[in-house]
Amino acid sequence: MSGSQSGTDALKAGRNAGKLPPALGLVLGVLAVSTASTFIRLAQDDVPSLAVAAWRLTFASLLLAPFAFAMCRREWRLLDGRAWALLALSGAVLAVHFHTWIVSLAMTSVAASVVLVSTNPLFVAIISHTVLGETLTRRMTAGLLVAVTGSAIIGFGDLDAGTHMLLGDLLALIGAVAVAIYLLIGRRLRARLSLLGYIFPVYGIAALVLMVLAVVSGVQLSGYPVQAWLWLALVALIPQIVGHSSFNWALRHLPATYVSLAVLAEPIGSTLLAWAFLKESPTLVTTLGGVLILIGIGLAVRNPNTGESS
Repeated sequence: MSGSQSGTDALKAGRNAGKLPPALGLVLGVLAVSTASTFIRLAQDDVPSLAVAAWRLTFASLLLAPFAFAMCRREWRLLDGRAWALLALSGAVLAVHFHTWIVSLAMTSVAASVVLVSTNPLFVAIISHTVLGETLTRRMTAGLLVAVTGSAIIGFGDLDAGTHMLLGDLLALIGAVAVAIYLLIGRRLRARLSLLGYIFPVYGIAALVLMVLAVVSGVQLSGYPVQAWLWLALVALIPQIVGHSSFNWALRHLPATYVSLAVLAEPIGSTLLAWAFLKESPTLVTTLGGVLILIGIGLAVRNPNTGESS
């Protein structure tokens, strides 16, 4: 091998060494987002749920703003009206996701809420089939049926606890639909935008939507104890900036279904953290329903030709 070729290979290797493998990025994202439900529950002792959602996105946007305006103005100027409309839609559905899911955490168990909101890969598959015309295979249909059975088990189990918990389960499912739309839009926009160029306007739009909703609803947005502000800052920094940004980064390199499959590990981490720090152990019914949901999602998004996730 010539010296010139060796130098070229070494340069390529150096560049590749500095890049984070997509799979490792997903692992980092899962570990970070698993902390969200615990931080949110701790904040909800003093902060209304809508305010938690609003401050989570606002703090995340403020932390990203200096970097975004320094690095992304040129790519934003190149976007057309359709791209900005998609960014606005992505921000709006992200706001819906966080509002409904965070409210659900105050109404049902962490295990049930996180498992149900993690059904978003099923809705990615359904939307891809009905809207984008992608094929819904027998394996995907079987996975959907298994997961729906698991959701029904959790719902029936929460009937004994009253309609309050059942409404929390429903809100978590609405959050799952919203995040599925968010992932599909992100997959399209990330093909033409950098990570920061995408997440900052989306987070900012979501924060604006939630803040306006909070003001209109008369929700208290200040006057919290110092410890509550700490939980709000942590939920913005770790699960939002580190966790969700890792997922959005991976969307440029991996299919939306693969990324949404990776978050299946989040319910496990979230449930363990809730058990350790909130003293909230999952019930047998919730565990059974959760296992069926995870099995169903695994079936639905698995590639039958290769045995790997699509």
